[in-house]
Formats: sequence, structure tokens, C-alpha cells
Amino acid sequence: MSEWITICQINDLIPQTGICALVKNEHVAIFRPTENKELYAISNIDPFAKASVLSRGLIGEHKGDLWVASPLKKQRFRLKDGVCLEDVAYNIKAYDVRVSNDSVEIRVD
Repeated sequence: MSEWITICQINDLIPQTGICALVKNEHVAIFRPTENKELYAISNIDPFAKASVLSRGLIGEHKGDLWVASPLKKQRFRLKDGVCLEDVAYNIKAYDVRVSNDSVEIRVD
């Protein structure tokens, strides 16, 4: 059974950055790439470096898709689904995220 967990308020997220939240013992990176309320959430664990760092990565765009580059080894992960652009064997988990009454919520199983 899944549930929505409140993480923070939308105004706590600075546009064009990411944050990390501990959600039910999972490190989740939440990104707000623009000024609007569109958010993305993926695992914060870089599978190449095995470190909780993706929320500190650089947000970019490739062929119309937003991605984040790991700050350690620079592999890119698509924000909408966690697919690794360099090697699909290293895809990471993506989470449903929404804004409800200005609260940022993540759905977890």
C-alpha cells in the first residue's frame, strides 16, 4: 500500500536546485528545475559512486528531457524516470511527487 508523505513547502525549494530528504529510510533527491511548481524525485544514491549525492548534481537538458549529472562521476540520470543516459544497467528509482496546498509530497510504497 502506498502513501503520500509531506517533505517540505514548495517555497523551501530554490528553483534550479535539488534537495535530499530521508523518506522511510530511502534517500530521495527532489528537484525543482524551474520557477513553476513542476517537481521530480529520484533516488539520491549515485549507483556508480555508491554515495548519496545526486541532489547536489547539475540539472541539464538533453533531447528535450531533464536530467541531473552526478557531482562525483558525472553520469546523467533522467529526472522523469531515473534512466541513466550513459548505461541503462545503472537506472535508479523514480518517485511520484506532487504539490498539494503548497506542500511537497512524495509517494512511497
